[in-house]
Amino acid sequence: MKDNASLVGGKVLLRQINDRVLIVQMLVMVFLCINLLLISMFFKNESFYTTTRYILFAVNLLSDSFQLVVSDILLILVFFNLTFQVWLCVIICFVVIVYTTVTPVTLTAMTLERYVAVCMPLRHGEICSTRNTINCILIIHALGSVPSIFILSTFFGSASLKFYTKYQLCSVDIFILFRWQDNLRSAVYQIFFLIMCSIIVFCYVKIMKVAKAASGEDKRSSRKGLRTVALHGFQLLLCLIRLWCPFIETAIFAINVKLFIDVRYINYIIFNLAPKCLSPLVYGLWDETFSHALKKNAFCGFFRRNI
Repeated sequence: MKDNASLVGGKVLLRQINDRVLIVQMLVMVFLCINLLLISMFFKNESFYTTTRYILFAVNLLSDSFQLVVSDILLILVFFNLTFQVWLCVIICFVVIVYTTVTPVTLTAMTLERYVAVCMPLRHGEICSTRNTINCILIIHALGSVPSIFILSTFFGSASLKFYTKYQLCSVDIFILFRWQDNLRSAVYQIFFLIMCSIIVFCYVKIMKVAKAASGEDKRSSRKGLRTVALHGFQLLLCLIRLWCPFIETAIFAINVKLFIDVRYINYIIFNLAPKCLSPLVYGLWDETFSHALKKNAFCGFFRRNI
């Protein structure tokens, strides 16, 4: 009787997991469609891909979309228990870790651009030129590679050569062989986020001072910059909460496995999937120029279909 009950319970749990995977796939498709719409808008207007703010916004969109696709593929592979050799997983996870960090670093760069625009308007054109923006993108990716280099360096120093030829489920967790590696990873990420949070707070305070001293059109522009920096701060907070999720999940796993599955599923949707769509969409609608272009193209498409 007990075996039958456990069998039924296992089937119910498996069905719930199947339903959840389907829900995730639908959300991923919706979020990717929204991100691709925003990316297409960027390339349709010349003023967008010659302006630093919109170039960084496009980098953020591309980074989020790429990470969304790769992480979803890994999720499907894990769900179907498809394993492959660790050396291939190392390459895939290196890219995932890099673009996980690229997003918050890009948000910080966008905040600095707003700081220069509001607090140093006369030097904005010189500092935020197209050439400097390209250099900034290279720096963003270089900084985004730092945590992955730390994580993989400790893994390379700890793993044996035979380990690379083993077939395992691909996950970032396989690189954590010892507890100290997990602590080091946590320390590196927390230092990164502390620096980025400090930069955003600094920019917010400086822009707030300019907004109080300004008048007329300058005051309106300063307040708009202040709201944009606050939005970037909220986006960075979501990234920081996502960093803390593994620690919460590890503690729950020791208590209840079913609760761990539920919490991990909720965390994945709220702090991994949703910010990759909602934050860029809010920013796109928040910006008057981008929002106007988005609405204009949407209505034109609607009228063309009717004709």
